[in-house]
Amino acid sequence: MNADAGELAIDVRGLHKHFGDKHVVNDVSLQVRRGEIFGFLGPNGSGKTTSIRMMCGLLTPDAGSGTCMGYDIVRQADEIKRHVGYMTQKFSYWEDLTIRENLDFVARIYEMPERRALVDRTLEELGLASRAEQLTGSLSGGWKQRLALAACLLHQPKLLLLDEPTAGVDPTARRDFWEELHTLAARGISVLVSTHYMDEAERCHKLAYIAYGRLLAQGTAAEVIARQNLSTWTIEGDDLMALSQRLRGQPGVDQTVAFGAALHVSGRDGAQLETTLRDAVAGSSLRLAPADTSLEDVFIYMMGRSADNFGAQS
Repeated sequence: MNADAGELAIDVRGLHKHFGDKHVVNDVSLQVRRGEIFGFLGPNGSGKTTSIRMMCGLLTPDAGSGTCMGYDIVRQADEIKRHVGYMTQKFSYWEDLTIRENLDFVARIYEMPERRALVDRTLEELGLASRAEQLTGSLSGGWKQRLALAACLLHQPKLLLLDEPTAGVDPTARRDFWEELHTLAARGISVLVSTHYMDEAERCHKLAYIAYGRLLAQGTAAEVIARQNLSTWTIEGDDLMALSQRLRGQPGVDQTVAFGAALHVSGRDGAQLETTLRDAVAGSSLRLAPADTSLEDVFIYMMGRSADNFGAQS
């Protein structure tokens, strides 16, 4: 074990899950420290939601073991639920109730003492007090998201599991949501959050990337980028899509990706990549420059490799 059990909110090893003949989660192991924001990334259908549900005791793994908040994920699932706040992908609260009524109902479910004071305090802390009597069905996506987070926090959990919480939410609401997550982490609350957004991934303390049920990378953003050992160049100019087609399969070129008005070209053999690109732009008006490899460059690269290695098996 890399850390004392008391420092770990989640510690799972070798998780496997099948649905019929489909191997949805294949040997997933990860650790989330207390007070850490841990980003869980991967394409749709990669096994993120299934993994999260096993970690918090909502699904029983076919194989593997672990703890969540110190409780065994198989034998003590009911205890885990009392200490964890789980925010699902789909908004699951009652649209014909007000914000206050929704929170009061959740507080009743958890049999929380002094419900009214608790709900009032939560409304204030999450910036919902001015809208407390508004029907939930009339809320925008950002306000529904804030309500869902408030409901998760009512029973004062020490771990939040957030499954793509900002999908479909506007950029301002996403930024405000992440400010709130960092405030919670500073108070010692651990957060495991799945996301598709690279700007959100970069705001996490650590990351894990999963594809076809397999965990492909784990660590800080800088560590994940460094381990792929990619060199990246940008090319600007005209007819970049035609150039992209010509470069694919050339020596040193492992990936070409359009980013706005530029083409990012990456490869593991840096010297060969530079030679190929300088030959490709020689005598043209195209502008070639070295670039720092971004997290998005790396995840696109890993997604492509996982499709080549595991896609045919899924």
